[in-house]
Amino acid sequence: MGTYLDWRPKRGDIPAAPGVYRWLDSGGRILYVGKAKNLRMRLSNYFAPLETLHERTRRMVTSAVDVAWTVVNTEREALQLEYALIQEYSPPYNVRLKDDKSYPYMVVTLGDEAPRVMVSRNTRIRGAKYFGPFPKVWAVNEAVSLMMQIFPIRTCNDSNYRRAMDSGKPCFASQIGKCAGPCSQRVSIEEHRRIVEDFVHFMDTYDRSIADGWQEEMARASAELRFEDAARMRDRIQALETLLEKSAVVLPNSADTDLFGLYEDELSAAVQVFMVRGGRVRGVRGWVLDKELDVASTTLVQQALQEVYGEQRHEPPPEVIVPRLPEDAEALGEVLGEIRGGRVRVRTAQRGPKAELLRTAGVNAMESLRQYKLRRTADYVARSDALNDLRDALGLEEAPLRIECYDVSHLQGSGIVASMVVFEDGLPKKRDYRRFNIAESRDDTDSIYQTLMRRLARLDEDEEPEEGEERKRRFAYRPQLLLIDGGEPQVAAAARALRDSGATEIAVAGIAKRLEELWLPDDPFPVILPRTSEALFLVQRLRDEAHRFAISAQRRSRRRDIQTQLAEIPGVGPARIKTLLREFGSVKRLRAASPEELLEVPGIGAETAEAIVRAIGTKSG
Repeated sequence: MGTYLDWRPKRGDIPAAPGVYRWLDSGGRILYVGKAKNLRMRLSNYFAPLETLHERTRRMVTSAVDVAWTVVNTEREALQLEYALIQEYSPPYNVRLKDDKSYPYMVVTLGDEAPRVMVSRNTRIRGAKYFGPFPKVWAVNEAVSLMMQIFPIRTCNDSNYRRAMDSGKPCFASQIGKCAGPCSQRVSIEEHRRIVEDFVHFMDTYDRSIADGWQEEMARASAELRFEDAARMRDRIQALETLLEKSAVVLPNSADTDLFGLYEDELSAAVQVFMVRGGRVRGVRGWVLDKELDVASTTLVQQALQEVYGEQRHEPPPEVIVPRLPEDAEALGEVLGEIRGGRVRVRTAQRGPKAELLRTAGVNAMESLRQYKLRRTADYVARSDALNDLRDALGLEEAPLRIECYDVSHLQGSGIVASMVVFEDGLPKKRDYRRFNIAESRDDTDSIYQTLMRRLARLDEDEEPEEGEERKRRFAYRPQLLLIDGGEPQVAAAARALRDSGATEIAVAGIAKRLEELWLPDDPFPVILPRTSEALFLVQRLRDEAHRFAISAQRRSRRRDIQTQLAEIPGVGPARIKTLLREFGSVKRLRAASPEELLEVPGIGAETAEAIVRAIGTKSG
């Protein structure tokens, strides 16, 4: 492979104007569609030396044989053309949202003669009004049940409605008081439609003032000794209050806004949107996407907004809040404004209730991505494919049923802790996890060597015991593969430990930082796992778990270390140590505390504060 693409156009031939570009393969298929304020500058990035490009970007540009572009007048036109081309051609390297589930809606069929309310996942019912989406079916069923106590509109299907119209006998819902009864003419079609309009108005606004009229009607019925009517109005008012309590106000001033939470890693991203209407969360949706290219978070945000409000035709509210502001946010707001038929502002939030809700959406996105990965992990077929793909990619004789992954964590060279996590049959086996405290080390490669020498010295304990002997379960059985969090230097150190331990039959590989490459000993070129392969997903989980375990072990080690130092100070016992750690919240903040700050802690005097600073402080040095 050369340093540059042989067919790249001359820089001067590319216009320095806004536009949309398309990468094409040998068959003329569009591989990727992108937009740019300046086409020349953007495309020059792709035509940089190939070794400087991200692996996925390099894979895309080397698969292409040509690039075409269309010049437009404004960023807004570029956004619209980019979106139209993505929808038409579905390029394989473009981000596409995919629902991780199908969400239920509350639907009011306004196109019917006697509209009804129902629960449906179909978003294409002609003339229907949608509320939601709801996260669970039980949530929308509960909302419908409460609404029926307040606004008794039709819930029966069309065949039951026609049967009741022909016979004049009310349907079951009407008989038990959950429908006003337009089918049996207990109310006229016009009266029923007015109830439906009140239903829709309340769902749109959650206006509590509707209960004022019911209060007056209840009092009047009670005064006229119509106690059954008064009880019915009382029940409707209580149902209304219950519904309002279940939909608490999250934003002041009856705000209408959508908040997008985003959480991503190297391979995937999750988007969560909270739809707030009248200050209340009226709908929640989530999507998971696989990233074909190493795109910026702002690009993910922009394309998520286009997908949500474009193809799915959700009407955007006046305000859309995102975690990171795209560079063309103003043009994006104009495009969304055309869909809405009014002004739409795309912005982010740094403080206040909107920022808090935005953070909540981000937490939900993180949990959504975690659940997505857990579902993939629980799939036996996917796990088998992952192990077989890893076997083929690394040239192993058999699938690595036991994999051990190692990572090293430290704080500026001190408190070095190495972690060992174990996956058997593609699943974590936490009882076999181990931590290794490293007293002294020159660098990470030395830490890896020391860790593996200590682990490999226990290989004999993993053998089956002789008859009559008890097995000491230390590391279970021998691994088929060792994964090291690191590149060529770390892999070389691990291979040296295997040779020195006489365990050369165990395979070893290093996980490069961006998870695109697996380095093997004495191999100048890395193994590239396909981005869509289950093997890459398994390797990512191993790396993340080893990193998490190492960090948590290192933090616990630091906490134990400072507790030991504090316990040696006269007058500082377990209770005061606990108070100090609670007051400052972290070891770092406690070490950086001044004597004056320590004096504010209950039970700490001037002499003790000075002693603490001398023992653990960073300011006195």
